Amino acid sequence: MNKELIIRSSSNAVDFALLKDGKLIELQRDEDDNKFSVGDVFIAKTRKSVQGLNAAFVNVGYEKDAFLHYHDLGPQLPSLLKFVKRVSTGKLKDYSLKNFPFEKDIEKNGKISEVLKQNQSVLVQIVKEPISTKGPRISSEISIAGRYIVLVPFSDRISISQKIESKEEKDRLKRLVKSITPKGFGVIVRTVAEGKKVAELDQDLQNLLSRWTAMCKKLNKAHLPSKVLGEMNKASSILRDIFNDTFTSIIIDDEELYFQIKDYVQKIAPKKESIVKLYQSNVPIFEKHGIERQIKTSFGKTVSTAKGAYLVIEHTEALHVIDVNSGNRSNKSTSQEETALEVNLLAATEVARQLRLRDMGGIIVVDFIDMAKADNRRALFNHLREEMKDDRAKHKILPPSKFGLIQMTRQRVRPEMNIKTREKHPDNNGQEVEAPIVLIETLEHQLEQLFKKDYKSLTLSTHPFIAAFLTKGWLSIRLKWFFKHKKWVKIQPRDAYTYLEFHFFDKKGNQLK
Repeated sequence: MNKELIIRSSSNAVDFALLKDGKLIELQRDEDDNKFSVGDVFIAKTRKSVQGLNAAFVNVGYEKDAFLHYHDLGPQLPSLLKFVKRVSTGKLKDYSLKNFPFEKDIEKNGKISEVLKQNQSVLVQIVKEPISTKGPRISSEISIAGRYIVLVPFSDRISISQKIESKEEKDRLKRLVKSITPKGFGVIVRTVAEGKKVAELDQDLQNLLSRWTAMCKKLNKAHLPSKVLGEMNKASSILRDIFNDTFTSIIIDDEELYFQIKDYVQKIAPKKESIVKLYQSNVPIFEKHGIERQIKTSFGKTVSTAKGAYLVIEHTEALHVIDVNSGNRSNKSTSQEETALEVNLLAATEVARQLRLRDMGGIIVVDFIDMAKADNRRALFNHLREEMKDDRAKHKILPPSKFGLIQMTRQRVRPEMNIKTREKHPDNNGQEVEAPIVLIETLEHQLEQLFKKDYKSLTLSTHPFIAAFLTKGWLSIRLKWFFKHKKWVKIQPRDAYTYLEFHFFDKKGNQLK
């Protein structure tokens, strides 16, 4: 498995495309005007508490107040409030917490009005970015993420990632981290810490303590509300969270960003520094690596999968619905049940990719093709869970229902990635249609299925605009089809066809389904 990170920089945003064996699996955008990113810490002021919700609305500087629920306060809230008050007034200048007297923890099921007052200064962290009409979701349980560990002030817990399966390794990491963690701080050990030595963990810890100290210095005489600790730049935070030995290249088209990333990779993985490369060409970087094409064909309402099957993805205010269709595929399976299982397994792989790619969150319902056998339904459920293992967002998947539906929830911490794949109709009639490249993807899938049936000669009838698109230039799309299949496709423009209408015919003129 090879992973590539392609980074495209423009004047107001940076786009990050993560490829796995050449296929786009994650797409993120870092915009200059995004002042409320997950992980940012603010010194803010409470507006009002709502007893019915057991939550408070907090002014963090966004147009809508942030939402702070009682369960997101953290048990050590009184200690945090006391610390913030003393640091803000300049009475406390030792930020190490080793001599700081801790207060009694708040009750697990208490009321927010009893622990937070109106117009009170509080330190909060963004856990969910503003989405649609809602303000940010925040927590006062502060954590600072590093490469190997996460530092949690006002805690004494040492937690190890559940993804580290070896009990011996868990015990070793717990022992090492306990020996280097200062009093007053807790630590969460991340999955990438597996097998690391104490020196590497200690270096990461010292970096996090330095960030904590820098943040505390800003609290003194800080304006309310204001950001006191920003998350790392997007490039570094992505590498911090996903970088591992499977990465084969990181390619950047901006020189300044290239040196930043090269320095960061040199710190976290010196042996991998050589995979960071500066892209220098007149051809746009996303075009060169086939990402632009994958974006166009992956973000529409209809998404093609292997062997002619396809997904239809609908978004509503309440949930996302994904419908699985077998399309016009054919295979050598002897029964409908085998065909259904094969299509469902292919669709499950694409569903897992689409969730990451679009960063879809909330409730998701997938309507797979019905299967009668319990073993097949179990195989589908296990396959989907396996495909979702690489997804960093928290998620929960329920087994298939009697109707063939799989329901899941996926954590949503930032707005969903939404790419427009429709273009103006060439007739200039004010309507929009799917971009030609999306239609070409569908044509190629159907063509592949037809050539597998050993048709010697094929004619494609389509709208004149599409016919021209397929045949333009010396190295046209039709010529590429010829090189791939060693068979020529005759293309016949039809004025009567709608823009997205097309039909294949054999050499006798019979329409092929």
